[in-house]
Amino acid sequence: MLYRKNIFQWEQGLRIVAGLGLAVLVLALDLAPAWPWLAGGGVLVVTGLFGFCPACYMVGRRTPSFRAAQDG
Repeated sequence: MLYRKNIFQWEQGLRIVAGLGLAVLVLALDLAPAWPWLAGGGVLVVTGLFGFCPACYMVGRRTPSFRAAQDG
């Protein structure tokens, strides 16, 4: 595997739901420049699906399983 998951499973689900909810809300409200909101929702969905967040990794956030994999 090229990466190790660094977000919890509950957070993965929350990110997927929030990203899809944001996309649906933006499309339902017909906001003028929708692409930034859709891109943000897409980022949430993708990080939720993969379980890896580059921004969390850069600031040093690790899950306990991530730390155990690094030590062993």
